[in-house]
Amino acid sequence: MEDYKLTKFNNGLRVLTVASKESLSFQVVVFVNTGFDFENKKENGLSHFLEHLCFKGTEKRRSNFEITKELDSLGGIYNATTSSECTYYWVRLSKEHKEKALDVVSDIYLNSQFPEAELEKEKKVVMEEINMHQDDPKLYVWELWPKLLYGDQPIGRFGLGTKENIKNFSRKDVMNYYRSQYKAKSTLVAISGNFSDKEAIQQVKKYFSSIPLGQGKRKENIKEKQTKPTLLVKEKETGQTHFVLGFRGISLKDKRRYALDLLDAIFDGGMSGMLFQLVREKLGAAYYVRSYIEYFTDHGFWVVNAGVDNSRLEMIIKSILQEWEKLKTSKISSADLNKAKNYIAGRFALSQESVHNRADYLASREILSGKIETPREYLKKIKAVTLGDLKKTAGEIINKRLLNLALIGSIKEKRTLLKILNNY
Repeated sequence: MEDYKLTKFNNGLRVLTVASKESLSFQVVVFVNTGFDFENKKENGLSHFLEHLCFKGTEKRRSNFEITKELDSLGGIYNATTSSECTYYWVRLSKEHKEKALDVVSDIYLNSQFPEAELEKEKKVVMEEINMHQDDPKLYVWELWPKLLYGDQPIGRFGLGTKENIKNFSRKDVMNYYRSQYKAKSTLVAISGNFSDKEAIQQVKKYFSSIPLGQGKRKENIKEKQTKPTLLVKEKETGQTHFVLGFRGISLKDKRRYALDLLDAIFDGGMSGMLFQLVREKLGAAYYVRSYIEYFTDHGFWVVNAGVDNSRLEMIIKSILQEWEKLKTSKISSADLNKAKNYIAGRFALSQESVHNRADYLASREILSGKIETPREYLKKIKAVTLGDLKKTAGEIINKRLLNLALIGSIKEKRTLLKILNNY
């Protein structure tokens, strides 16, 4: 599970390889260290828009149809994703077509032409994607949450951008952002599946030989300031209220995250966890409910996300906060801690079963933090967490001063909700 190789070229491009002779497939993922957090207000939505446009034609493959037909004819799967701190493009084919995967994904990454006509058409597509998010309360609540925590900062803005921005983006805007961010030192190529390392490195050198030198602009430092609980409500006639409730958390680099992962495993470790047993089994209050930790390079959060009956919202919020308080004030037993450690080890092993998942995990650590923490290293640190570590971390994170609630639904009375938060 630890077998990988990280190669750094003189131009700064990194290549991570994870080989498996048993695999029937070959995958290449190109990670570039840019995303929503790297945009100024005028650029908001540009990272994601650029990702869409990279599939609209290159010098070699003149249209989206030529790109997709070539991959579909081989039974390939492919896509791209933009997040807060990373954009990535990937292609997976059968092992017989490994060079084709590198050829296509490098062509998309390095040689996209961003034709004017396609740019104008894709604006309509992205606006429909924005409409989809705003029409679906389950999705839209995740637009409210960062806005509540971070306000008018890059991370606080909706990653897809505003419709006004999308309408105003020009080909020049796209090209300027592309040239600024898509550079060798900001890029990592992750290769996984059935191949030889030597051959893979040679082919990356071949297909990425023209990658621009340098490094993309850095993201802005996040500013976090909170002294009391905060609330953000979006009123909308819905059959359920969808909410995100939780605390400002810690970054990917914070040593407390191993203890926090274990606290979350105790709180929401599957169907036997405190949260599921409370909300789903005891109260019968939700179809979906989960706790969720997000670690970014310089900030994070720990939340509960659920969709509940409008009339029971206040009771459910109170109940979840009480359950969190139990985690903070009640004595956690050694048996609870061992169960949580076994839960994490088991889930982690399952998540790493695929060679492609292993490569994605290792590559994401390298591109975000500049250092790979292997699965064995991670689990060793999980195993070392003590009951004292749990108590200390719970006391620092489960804190009224860091508490926030974002929700969307048929909410007429906000004062009661704010009172619940302040009385926590």
